[in-house]
Amino acid sequence: MLEIAWFATRLFFQGKLLRDPVDFIKKIVFGTVIGLTLFLSLARTEIPLGIAVVSSSLVTGIVMPYLFRDFKMK
Repeated sequence: MLEIAWFATRLFFQGKLLRDPVDFIKKIVFGTVIGLTLFLSLARTEIPLGIAVVSSSLVTGIVMPYLFRDFKMK
């Protein structure tokens, strides 16, 4: 398992893992912004912080597979 992770990490830093790294970074940033915006808006309300963390994590976890549905690797 560690060997696979090490191989993928080496390919990533060599620029040989992703077909379109700019698109990959855009999708990650977009998903992170969605989760962060939801978390910050929920944290400002009167609900407990744990519920804000769980709900924003759940929404972010649901959005990420949708964003990466057409993700291509080399």
